Amino acid sequence: MSPGELAPGDVLGRVVAVIDVLRASTSIAVALANGARTVVPVLDVDETMTLAKQFERSQVKLAGERKMVAIPGFDMGNSPLEFTAEAVSGCTVLISTTNGTRALIGLQGARDIVVASYVNHAAVSAMLRAAARSTDISIVCAGTEGHFSLEDAACAGRYVRSIMQAGTPATANDAALACALIDGKYGDNIAEIFKDSVHGQALAEAGFGDDLVACAAMDSHPVVPIYQDKQITRLGPDRER
Repeated sequence: MSPGELAPGDVLGRVVAVIDVLRASTSIAVALANGARTVVPVLDVDETMTLAKQFERSQVKLAGERKMVAIPGFDMGNSPLEFTAEAVSGCTVLISTTNGTRALIGLQGARDIVVASYVNHAAVSAMLRAAARSTDISIVCAGTEGHFSLEDAACAGRYVRSIMQAGTPATANDAALACALIDGKYGDNIAEIFKDSVHGQALAEAGFGDDLVACAAMDSHPVVPIYQDKQITRLGPDRER
């Protein structure tokens, strides 16, 4: 339900899906779908600025937020609407967010790490169903500042249900079963999930209502973002597993 609950054995050798629906997971999927060369999660502003010096300025974009607002001096915040083809195509995107990037960077020992959300649900679900035939799956919710997040849990539940309903022999833990119940309660009404969640309400109040619509657009960006060697790239002909 949050990265703080993880024990080392929870991810060791497993395929791990990381979910931060509002908004890092969504923004990463959108960036890769729109042609970003790679997305690099970074913990803090200073590290982001240091890494940026390794690139030609035209080939790198700085993205991130603190308290939902774009970091001063960065090219963009954490709104999926900012990661257009015009903005990111061919570029390396360095991204630092409050919850999602920390969840990604904190994972150690996983076989594969995939970034999951609603906008790439079908594509990532297919990858997880295939993986579940031969390995254990962990789904990690980024949460909100270390706490349970309704929207991440609901999205995780959709992935749990997708894997279980595919006929793959699997046993779910209590958290996975709880997430599946949350997803079942809301069904396809993702907008209602965001309306009920604390973070969704905060984003709406901060003027990011359009982001909520973008984050709820099921399968609008069918990419499988794989995090490996400190960078996230799109699974495809050059990155088969």
